[in-house]
Amino acid sequence: MDAAAAMEKQQQPGGEEEEEVISSVRYRGWKSMPYVIGNETFEKLGTIGTTANLLVYLTTVYHLPSVRAATLLNFFSGTTNLAPLLGAFLSDTFLGRYTTIAAASLASCLGMLVLTLTAAIPSLHPPPCTASSSSSSCQGPTHGQLAALLAAFAFLVVGAGGIRPCNLAFGADQFDPRTDSGRRGIASFFNWYYFTFTVAMMLSATLIIYLQSNVSWAIGLAVPAALMAISCALFFMGTRLYVRVRPEGSPFTSFARVIVAAVRKRRVPAPASADDLFDPPHQSKLVAKIKHTDQFRWLDKAAVVTAEDAVVDGMSAAAANPWRLCTVQQVEEVNLLAWIIPVWSSSIVYYVMLTQLGTYTVFQVMQSDRRVGRSGFEVPAGSMVVFNMVALTAWLPVYDRAVVPALRRVTGREEGITAIGLNELCYKESPESMRSVAGALSPLALAVASYASGAMVTAVERATGWLAQDIDKGRVDLFYLVVGAMSAANLAYFVVCALWYRSKNIADHGGVELLQTSSKHNADAPPAMAV
Repeated sequence: MDAAAAMEKQQQPGGEEEEEVISSVRYRGWKSMPYVIGNETFEKLGTIGTTANLLVYLTTVYHLPSVRAATLLNFFSGTTNLAPLLGAFLSDTFLGRYTTIAAASLASCLGMLVLTLTAAIPSLHPPPCTASSSSSSCQGPTHGQLAALLAAFAFLVVGAGGIRPCNLAFGADQFDPRTDSGRRGIASFFNWYYFTFTVAMMLSATLIIYLQSNVSWAIGLAVPAALMAISCALFFMGTRLYVRVRPEGSPFTSFARVIVAAVRKRRVPAPASADDLFDPPHQSKLVAKIKHTDQFRWLDKAAVVTAEDAVVDGMSAAAANPWRLCTVQQVEEVNLLAWIIPVWSSSIVYYVMLTQLGTYTVFQVMQSDRRVGRSGFEVPAGSMVVFNMVALTAWLPVYDRAVVPALRRVTGREEGITAIGLNELCYKESPESMRSVAGALSPLALAVASYASGAMVTAVERATGWLAQDIDKGRVDLFYLVVGAMSAANLAYFVVCALWYRSKNIADHGGVELLQTSSKHNADAPPAMAV
């Protein structure tokens, strides 16, 4: 088919078959929520309760030096947050969200069981330090003991890789996005999702850490392991009620095709207008049609129909070779990523700062007087992160009830300002075909930050000696000044990216948004833990 015929073909309607398939889906909505929300609540209690106090576990039970423990924890945190990108790819391309979450939940449960055994079985961890021993002379872990610890970490990484990018989208899958009640259900689900996250963080940072630090590490790790087992049981109990969205193929393939096609046609003259581009009728009722934009115009060449391009007939026009000719929709989806990535990248330095809450801030607390009054009660070192969550919890109603109305009067916008949470930005502004991948972008930023933080800790210690084993003999204050200077420079970078950013522009026809959200119910989860 020639270019003229392809343009004519674009005007033909279609999509009845897909609409019939969509209408046959039986959404159970809130009937499935006790299992979905119950699974997520107990999963968070289990995994957060396990990872929240790991630094103390590594230094007091495994007797690792502070720098080595911080580096290992940063590497574990980075890998844990990098794995969701692979999990999202497997979910969207092959497995689907149900199968991915099911396998990941079992892996997390197994990982926490192994970690519990490292504390419960004496041969799996170093012997306690004697009363006369200094911290430097305590026996460290053997290769076998370290292998058991790393095996537990590996299972936890697999679990996080499948659960983190899929659980939010899987919950939203259970509601019909075409109805008002379904959209309200999705919004309410987001409220419950972040509420349970906050509750899990608070309980983990207080009760579970208290059990670990003041009662027994074996009991303190067995409790979250049992909670994760309950999470798995709840998830599988609701299997017959779930809507399982089939994987539609990797969005990375579509993005790669646009880049390849644009490079192949780099010498083709730029199109005079959008009317000259290959833009067949939009068939999907689940993926929104995106309007053509004039930014990154060189990518438009991927949608230019040349004499070498063949277009085949069917329900709608389609390229015979998708690596040579792409649609306007595919090009615009790549444009969306090109706008999101710079803003997303500005969060990396912020997460570098955040990782200090789980490393050297904990070391400071461990050398502080944590006794409360004369009762003899000592606040566990890992519980200090609760103050960060309390401050955030206290700030949110002030922001919602006082700051936003004041800003609304100044800007005239309903939401007060256009800066929104990173999770909301990635989920709302990304193409619907990569919503699982969008769920992995925040963990990906945290992964990069964790690796960077680990490397920075090692480099600073070797170059300056600021991060001594004894905090009082080092200069942690200067280390924090370096991190603060990085944050100040990053703020300027973010402002530039925010001014350059362009929001997704949905066409008035063809396709509907799966989810309409606002910053009230889709805010970022409290950034209290870097693991």
